[in-house]
Amino acid sequence: MVDHTTARGSGEAPDAEIAVIGGSGFYSFIEDPQEFRLTTPYGEPSDAVAIGRVGGRMVAFLPRHGRGHEHPPHRINYRANMWALRSLGVRQVLAPCAVGSLRPEHGPGTLVVPDGLVDRTSGRAQTYFDTGAVHVPFADPYCPVGRGIVVKTATESWGEIVDGGAMVVVEGPRFSTRTESQWYARQGWSLVNMTGHPEAVLARELALCYTPVALVTDFDAGIDAESAVSQAEVFRVFSANIERLRGLLREVVRALPTERNCLCAHAHDGIELPFPLPGRH
Repeated sequence: MVDHTTARGSGEAPDAEIAVIGGSGFYSFIEDPQEFRLTTPYGEPSDAVAIGRVGGRMVAFLPRHGRGHEHPPHRINYRANMWALRSLGVRQVLAPCAVGSLRPEHGPGTLVVPDGLVDRTSGRAQTYFDTGAVHVPFADPYCPVGRGIVVKTATESWGEIVDGGAMVVVEGPRFSTRTESQWYARQGWSLVNMTGHPEAVLARELALCYTPVALVTDFDAGIDAESAVSQAEVFRVFSANIERLRGLLREVVRALPTERNCLCAHAHDGIELPFPLPGRH
């Protein structure tokens, strides 16, 4: 496959080394952003990519749902999103997300850096490798270096953060039934989300470092007899914590390494890829 990723904007899109994929509240995260609309072999990303500086480093921001939240989780073009970011030079991705809690000790406002992923989605395009024998390692789905930096930064500067826990990704767009939520909790899983898969596995297939930063917005439906998540409450809690999350990620961006030697960077070791991957370096 030839990389046909192209940019349309104010001239050629500059290189970006880090990306943030999140909600529209992150547009103000970047200094002096320029926007570029990209096309990829998999179609167009969710929206234009904004590129600018954060802490002296070039960062790309992509709103995974679109700036108007027009793309529901099961209709996001995850393959185009991740391909476009890699084509810009991105190799490290920070992925803030809203999650429901399956544990009573992790209430709304809790920050969590999960270390496990369970896929309960269906029908989503979840690989670039539709031909050939290409099996990337995915036992540990998130970048260990990125996770460590988020935990260290949050602990030192922003107070307590939960290190670890499995995030179960459901198809959506509906929320879980009470019975489903109770079942997830019985498995020992900690969080419920709708966008973490296939975003994480596509990042691994592109040898990108991918680090989720989960903000608990609600107790999922099965925590107790009264809990029943609503969209309005999710949006309210996320909005109330957006500046806190932006502040944390600004410090994380500064702390991320300029050179990678983690398992993510070596995801293709010993594998013959069926086509060249996009990217400027």
